[in-house]
Amino acid sequence: QVQLVESGGGLVHPGGSLRLSCAASEFTFRSNVWSWYRQAPGKERELVAAITRGVGSTNYADSVKGRFTISRDKNTVYLQMNGLKPEDTAVYYCNARGTTWPLTVEHDYWGQGTQVTVSS
Repeated sequence: QVQLVESGGGLVHPGGSLRLSCAASEFTFRSNVWSWYRQAPGKERELVAAITRGVGSTNYADSVKGRFTISRDKNTVYLQMNGLKPEDTAVYYCNARGTTWPLTVEHDYWGQGTQVTVSS
């Protein structure tokens, strides 16, 4: 079973930066789409950013455009968060949609979540 392990969350002041990482445990896993979601207390989970395999097309929520950058490297996806705002406070989850050799059926895997708190 593929495990996604997240790290990099924490407490930061408004305007600060954090870099989240999410690594897949299996070298046979190939992610077609890496995504970051977040869920704030009392709110529904929302897509923050996504990046595809190959060309590496990216998509961002309007609320984070220009501040967050998603990137990938082999079995790891990153989320560089700059200019953090209090409204960015949430639990951030990474998601990988892909296949595990030799299977060809895609499956979603989720990280355990990492808390990001932006507060003065």
